[in-house]
Amino acid sequence: MEIRGSYLIPCSQARAWEALNDPELLRASLKGCERLEKLSETEYSGTVAAKIGPVTARFSGKLTQEDIDAPAGCKMRFEGQGGVAGFAKGHADVTLVPEGDETRLTYVAATQIGGKLAQMGARLIEGTARTMADDFFGRFATLILEPQSQDPL
Repeated sequence: MEIRGSYLIPCSQARAWEALNDPELLRASLKGCERLEKLSETEYSGTVAAKIGPVTARFSGKLTQEDIDAPAGCKMRFEGQGGVAGFAKGHADVTLVPEGDETRLTYVAATQIGGKLAQMGARLIEGTARTMADDFFGRFATLILEPQSQDPL
């Protein structure tokens, strides 16, 4: 299944790239994200609780950035295991292009699913994936504008 999207993010390209590499901002943007840890400059590990149709599952997985062209974009490879619910894996090509004072984030993602999830039908899965992406980027665009927390003196 392929999913595409484009979002205008209200910040510079450099700030958008920085935010895409900030595990706390990413965790806060992803609904159901219970844990997200940066393992290295290009690898993250995390846990996400998600409800897809009648199936609720906790997915543990890994995200790896490849083909990095900072701050213009990268390829993100992901895989997650949801126990009896099944698995999800795939990749997304993410590009960041300046548009005036803002940045156009565009992605093209290809995913594969297996287990109970695969039995639910492509339309339900695709609709859920699009909703999750819209929720994520909506929150991401809002949170990126919030002032960074300051350490007390």
